[in-house]
Amino acid sequence: MTPEEIFYRRNLPHWHPKDRIFFITFRLANSLPKAILQKLRNERQKKQTSIESLATKNEQQRELYRLNKEYFGKYDTWLDRCLEGSPRWLGQESIARIVADEIHKMDEERYRLLIYCFMPNHVHLLFDATGFSQSSPTNLAGTTREYPLADTLRLLKGRTARWCNQALKRSGSFWHHESYDHVVRDEQELGRIIQYILYNPVKAGLVEEWTEWPFTYLAPGWGEW
Repeated sequence: MTPEEIFYRRNLPHWHPKDRIFFITFRLANSLPKAILQKLRNERQKKQTSIESLATKNEQQRELYRLNKEYFGKYDTWLDRCLEGSPRWLGQESIARIVADEIHKMDEERYRLLIYCFMPNHVHLLFDATGFSQSSPTNLAGTTREYPLADTLRLLKGRTARWCNQALKRSGSFWHHESYDHVVRDEQELGRIIQYILYNPVKAGLVEEWTEWPFTYLAPGWGEW
């Protein structure tokens, strides 16, 4: 492993190279039924086992990359389908504001914020980590210290979970422990991801135009989409 390539794993594989743009999705706890999750995991594991039998590492990496994108799409589609039976706390302006404030607070401290969209039960976030530290000055001994993306998400989810629970007068898990992260490979993919994020509320049938959704942010200077 080269110094430029940082890996961090919990339940899903994560690739965290330095100085790249990242597309992150994280969701509320209990936002997907266990039966759906198990079905998706079983399907994915069967395909991954087949991929791991391919002859070369390059073939394996190429197919695993495609597999990760395919299953992200399936998870995200199910999140949209399960809106009615799922916690929808992010659809409350006061709760969304808590999360948005923390995301903006980290802008120019840990990343350059590009775009986010809060769906009622999950968050899409896109930021540029280019030029930001590869170790955390505020986490001197923690296990995520040398994994800057994981450390940023740990702080973001930890702080907002506490404050959102207080606002909701509840206890227990607020966020699902796992997050999806994807390294943006090129300008074409960046454009596709921006459109995907902006139009998620339209795809889910919540609004007719993405500009009507109140929980979307697009950084100044990123044009019209």
